[in-house]
Amino acid sequence: MKLHKFGKRLETFSLVACLSLATSAFAEIGYPEKEDLKFGFIKLTDMAPLAVAYEKGFFEDEGLFVELEAQANWKVLLDRVIDGQLDGAHMLAGQPLGATIGYGTQADIITAFSMDLNGNGITVSNSVWEEMKKHIPVGSDGKPVHPISSTALKPVIEQYKDEGKPFNMGMVFPVSTHNYELRYWLAAGGIHPGFYAPHKGDTSGQIDADTLLSVTPPPQMPATLEAGTISGYCVGEPWNQQAVFKGIGVPVITDYEIWKNNPEKVFGVSKSWAEEYPNTHLAVVRAMIRAAHWLDENNNANRPEAVEILSKPYYVGADYDVIANSMTGTFEYEKGDKREVPDFNVFFRYNATYPYYSDAVWYLSQMRRWGQIAEPKSDEWFMEMAKKVYRPDIYAVAAQSLIDEGIMDAKDFPDFGTEDGFRPPQDDFIDGIVFDGTQPNAYLESLEIGLKGDDQI
Repeated sequence: MKLHKFGKRLETFSLVACLSLATSAFAEIGYPEKEDLKFGFIKLTDMAPLAVAYEKGFFEDEGLFVELEAQANWKVLLDRVIDGQLDGAHMLAGQPLGATIGYGTQADIITAFSMDLNGNGITVSNSVWEEMKKHIPVGSDGKPVHPISSTALKPVIEQYKDEGKPFNMGMVFPVSTHNYELRYWLAAGGIHPGFYAPHKGDTSGQIDADTLLSVTPPPQMPATLEAGTISGYCVGEPWNQQAVFKGIGVPVITDYEIWKNNPEKVFGVSKSWAEEYPNTHLAVVRAMIRAAHWLDENNNANRPEAVEILSKPYYVGADYDVIANSMTGTFEYEKGDKREVPDFNVFFRYNATYPYYSDAVWYLSQMRRWGQIAEPKSDEWFMEMAKKVYRPDIYAVAAQSLIDEGIMDAKDFPDFGTEDGFRPPQDDFIDGIVFDGTQPNAYLESLEIGLKGDDQI
């Protein structure tokens, strides 16, 4: 048994597993069943909890010997978790859900840890921005008024249509937050982003579309934009700020402005892995909770050190200044238009690490809205799928153990004894529409563009 840097960890201890949702139960956390682990990630700043847990020794405190490995793209990453080459990975929040319902690859993937809130942006080319600016009001400071609605993009798309040209935009994966946020922003301004029809063999997502969305790996976004292959994209950092630094594009809106404090990435493992190595899983979640807390504590005081870590070539590998532009609480839109956005990247505040069922329901609602779920589903089905994939019960055991050991403070977490796994209804969307995770079908009915009720493609 390897024990170095095991810190305050006890061989076993009892604690209240405070989230069986109906009753409390007792559980024991023992030594990890598997100590040598390999985790995958994509080169984005929101992989930070993994890098910090490694660099600050939080994994070692748990008796874990972790290797972090960058992956080529989201599909490769998911496939390697499924086939066991990776023990777990930094994942798009929609990936475990998509896999579980059988959209694309069928596999049982779960998450007991949400990695962050916010962190994405939508960038357009310089030429598109020049046309959009004609339709955006200017404030007393002479700068564009934010948030910027996609109504400013609509005339540009219509001009492309008149000239017989497609308006192409990039997103990172069909079940990515980026895809759904870009679609949400476009639809809120009356632009149809297109439907999927997997039951008919059409997974392009471009049926009836005003603008054609396609997959581009995150690090390739700026180069693809510069080449003119796409006219805009939605991606995580640092690839929006990279466009600003290179002078090839302008971020027009952040996802914080589309949906305030939206869930972004999760840490995913296969269900079979979690069942085979329950203590290991809890140890991983403990280490990552500590890393997320470190990233946000003392008003982001540790962010400069985090940027140093992320700028290393084997993590994100972008220049320090590019990563710092968003990670340290600011965001630069048009070159020189840098604004304070302290919550652009959130890793722990606002219960960011807690895997809410309602977050899962929102992703599933968007899959239904755009046809990835082809047939109508009951509210009960949405709940069942959310609870199959998102595991706040596992999170609660890990978090409570940190509280019991005095490593973390109970005030920093939800009240596990009363938490039902659902956020209160949220109205912080760019269109003002309220999302109640307990009523997904009523929510879909409230959205003007998209499938609802008995609609099918």
